[in-house]
Amino acid sequence: MSEGLILGIESSCDETAAAVVAGGRRVLSNTIASQVELFRKYGGVVPEIASRKHLELILPVIREAVETAGATLAEIDAIAVTHGPGLVGTLLVGLSAAKALAFGLDKPLIGVNHLQGHIYANFLTEAPPSFPLVCLVVSGGHTDLIYMADHGEMELLGRTLDDAAGEAFDKVARAVGLGYPGGPQVEQLARSGDPEAVPLPRAHTEGPYDFSFSGLKTAVLQYVQRTGPLSDRQRADLAASFQHAVTGALAEKTLKAALDRGVRQVILAGGVAANGALRQAMHAALDPHGIALGYPPPVLCTDNAAMIAAAGYHLWKAGVRHDLDLNAVPGLGLRVKG
Repeated sequence: MSEGLILGIESSCDETAAAVVAGGRRVLSNTIASQVELFRKYGGVVPEIASRKHLELILPVIREAVETAGATLAEIDAIAVTHGPGLVGTLLVGLSAAKALAFGLDKPLIGVNHLQGHIYANFLTEAPPSFPLVCLVVSGGHTDLIYMADHGEMELLGRTLDDAAGEAFDKVARAVGLGYPGGPQVEQLARSGDPEAVPLPRAHTEGPYDFSFSGLKTAVLQYVQRTGPLSDRQRADLAASFQHAVTGALAEKTLKAALDRGVRQVILAGGVAANGALRQAMHAALDPHGIALGYPPPVLCTDNAAMIAAAGYHLWKAGVRHDLDLNAVPGLGLRVKG
């Protein structure tokens, strides 16, 4: 099809997902089989179990995505698949399925960086962002500030020097006795707390756009150890104070980057982009300067295949093609300058 029909496949962690996206903009289907409930009892993802679950689900999920889109595999223009970063075993499941389809259908294979996929979730919204822009990628494993002049033109401005913001949320969740996944539960608990109740530090980094959350995490752990068993009130106040410190640091550095680069658009990407407090903090920082803030709906903030198909579409249009020896790269970084 001239519109560009891309089948996206995502299996980097604990969501088995497939989607069909037209023209990099229209989501025709977005099928997600989550393993969150499976891993709740373990307090986190068990890679070997996740890989086996992906094996069970990958083909039915792909079949459902294509059928829901009202398309056939023959009509697909290209197969886009996450090949990193992520868990190597789970990545290989999606990658193997994508390779088999690409070979059997004689379709182009396009490997997509998972983080780039998160960024391109923003282009699936009703009002897609305009360039140039600053993007804050904030998830369980990454916290990066990126300047984008256009599609495929990215410059790394700053990143976390230690813990990612999402990782800090998960560790604090465990410290205050919350379950998995930690981020949404901290956010829910924080709603009934006082964000000014517990004084917590914000790290000062040498790089003006870098982040550091290790000291903040340690301060929370020390508070718990020093205070002893926490009351419900104390737990809520601690969650609110922690969340306030994280979102404040993210908003402060993002605003600085936006002002320094003179952009009129900031976008959020990654799982933590679904956090309501972060969105509020960003609006509070950016709105007075007339800088627009964009972010995907919650279903497109967490891992999904529509974002992989959207990113894959722009790579496909740019002529990117991968051979069948494309491998999973667990530690894959974004291809950016800086």
